[in-house]
Amino acid sequence: MVNRVVSESRYNAYPEYKESGVDDFPQIPLHWVVGRVKFVTDNLDKFRIPLSSEERGKRQGKYPYYGASGVIDYVDDYIFEGETILYGEDGANLLARSTPLAFLADGKYWVNNHAHILKAKDRINRYWARSLNNIDIAPLVSGSAQPKLTAEALGNLPVVYPPTESERIKITNFLDHETAKIDTLIEEQQSLIRLLKEKRQALISHAVTKGLNPNAPMKDSGVEWLGEVPEHWRVTKLGQLAFMQEGPGLRTWQFKDDGTRVICVTNITEDGINFSKLEKFISTDEYKESYQHFTVNKGDILLSSSGNSWGKVATYEGSEKVILNTSTIRLNELQHKPLVLDYIQLFLQSEACREQLGVAMTGSCQPNFGPTHLKEAKTPIPPEDEQVEISRFIAAQKQQFNQPIEACEQAVEFMQERRTALISAAVTGKIDVRDWQPAKQKEHPAEATA
Repeated sequence: MVNRVVSESRYNAYPEYKESGVDDFPQIPLHWVVGRVKFVTDNLDKFRIPLSSEERGKRQGKYPYYGASGVIDYVDDYIFEGETILYGEDGANLLARSTPLAFLADGKYWVNNHAHILKAKDRINRYWARSLNNIDIAPLVSGSAQPKLTAEALGNLPVVYPPTESERIKITNFLDHETAKIDTLIEEQQSLIRLLKEKRQALISHAVTKGLNPNAPMKDSGVEWLGEVPEHWRVTKLGQLAFMQEGPGLRTWQFKDDGTRVICVTNITEDGINFSKLEKFISTDEYKESYQHFTVNKGDILLSSSGNSWGKVATYEGSEKVILNTSTIRLNELQHKPLVLDYIQLFLQSEACREQLGVAMTGSCQPNFGPTHLKEAKTPIPPEDEQVEISRFIAAQKQQFNQPIEACEQAVEFMQERRTALISAAVTGKIDVRDWQPAKQKEHPAEATA
């Protein structure tokens, strides 16, 4: 399937090129021009109105409320209508670029003060959004704890482009067509990933709530989300099995360029603790003075308790000294029984646990739960020898799912890279698509015989 992805090598280069004088795009087609963002777009930042989470809570409605990376809420009114380009003004994504910095908004919507608002003078917003996403802004970003790109810096960004609207429209149509094909392939792989993960999740949930013996006598657990459990298992509150602690509410100004590392919700993934997309630190002195008791120990279970990624579970296996941030809970054993803690981690990944936590969550804009809720979660506990058996069984079965999942994820990554490369080639003039025409659709077999 990956081999079906469109490659820019299929397309010819322009006949002649010239030096652009722009480091990011040293050579451009002979007839292309160099400009700046402020000359090809209008900035509408002055019309933005930020609303606090409390204000938004009182003004819930149907209109999207945009922040730096997309929709973060819905409110009862709008201040913009029609298509515009939004560009993140601040936040870690300015440097991490885990999501596009420039994206389109359309219809009726509200925008806060964390996204710049641009409208293309030629109205070809899709072309300029793609062009903006191809520019390296890292040298212009100010601040480290809270990166920021000012409106002035954005406006002065150099852009290269063909001088005629017709050519910009042709490039836009070409990219719409070709990226749609790639997106279809990506969605096929992502659907397969979701299916495999659902099956893996069902396997874990069944094993930690019903056991491995289908003939075991069962009893009513007394908990709606658990249903029946093996007769010889006990059901107890999670708070009686493990110590729990949520991280402190660190403020933006406390974060430094180095020092003691902080684990945030984003760092907790299905594959373990990952700092590749987000790194935060507090000073070593502040750690020693105020936060040592939040230190994460090797073997601690970490659980995200807020946002879209709530419920992610991972074990900290590192040796580096780290602490928790808010919305991150760590668990370790009350008694010296690591096996019990291992089993707890499996239960935390089960639907039975997620159901209980989902009901306990509070907050409409940013749902969350804390140790108080987690301690009340009813947990089925088998004898230790059965815990060993279940843990080994799940480890072996998960590996059978993980291999095809990883293969699909690699395919998605490859296709996303090809998509990015194709867009870059088109908006920087590396390929000439002026004569491009969409391939004629093949007649569907059913239609051919109708």
